[in-house]
Amino acid sequence: MELSGKKVLVTGAGGFIGSHLTERLSELGANVTAFIRYNSRNYWGWLEDSRCFKDIRIITGDIRDYDSVKSAMKDIDIVFHLAALIGIPYSYESPVAYLKTNAEGTYNVLQAARELAVEKVVHTSTSEVYGTAQFVPISENHPINPQSPYAATKASADFLALSFYRSFDLPVAVIRPFNTYGPRQSARAVIPTIITQIAGGARKIKLGSLMPTRDLTFVKDTAEGFIRVAESEKSVGEVINVGSNYEISIGNLANLIAALNGVEIEIESEQERQRPEKSEVERLWAETKKAHELTEWSPRYTLEQGLTETIEWIKRYLHIYKPDIYNI
Repeated sequence: MELSGKKVLVTGAGGFIGSHLTERLSELGANVTAFIRYNSRNYWGWLEDSRCFKDIRIITGDIRDYDSVKSAMKDIDIVFHLAALIGIPYSYESPVAYLKTNAEGTYNVLQAARELAVEKVVHTSTSEVYGTAQFVPISENHPINPQSPYAATKASADFLALSFYRSFDLPVAVIRPFNTYGPRQSARAVIPTIITQIAGGARKIKLGSLMPTRDLTFVKDTAEGFIRVAESEKSVGEVINVGSNYEISIGNLANLIAALNGVEIEIESEQERQRPEKSEVERLWAETKKAHELTEWSPRYTLEQGLTETIEWIKRYLHIYKPDIYNI
């Protein structure tokens, strides 16, 4: 499927991954509509200062509101559904908010797509639905074992999306990114947490658990993964991992970031930053053969390249972060 000239909608377009994807789609010649959560200030997130701002149509609404979702999807060919609550620590505080946004919000997109005969829906999953790896690398056949309310609501949304494909022949593809990082990521994520503390002058870095491993993918590679999944006719009805096929522990990641900054650090593991014991995902490592076979996608950035670009960006925008505050 050629995206140039297609009318596409990106939900969650003002967010971290969504804004990068929106810009890339615009560069490829798609007619992009950005669906952004309504607010009284007409604030459009990371698209406020986007280089593609004049080429993007902005619609505000709420993913939890079926009427605004369906209205935004009229005359749309392809929907990239990224809108979600994603902070794992806050899902312990307000599980019902995640249920309404992640599961019910996904229903709104799917049902509207069904009624409007949308050509394709690319639904965003997460590696968190796998839970701690039972085997590595983790293929798409790995058992689903969500360990947090966030992961449970995302798993529910995934199964709902696939049920619409199987029940109603809705052309849905599920993309399952592993841990994405890069410019514009919020302070709740581990990489900005490390970089901002170092950039702010700290040499004793406060983190949560240090032993868990993560498979880290640079945001530009993740955005390209979305595009390849949308373009591929083979992706319909499939779940496709997008990751680096490489794992690194949080402790080693922190030391790598310190080395790239040319500093030495101590790491303090704080209890308040740790997940409940049975909720911690100890190991994530993506198998990405399917992505390559069905979409010809593979990551272009090494971890060091991606981190270097991320460090440079965060240092320029350090004023928008609060390194001394633990963000849940």
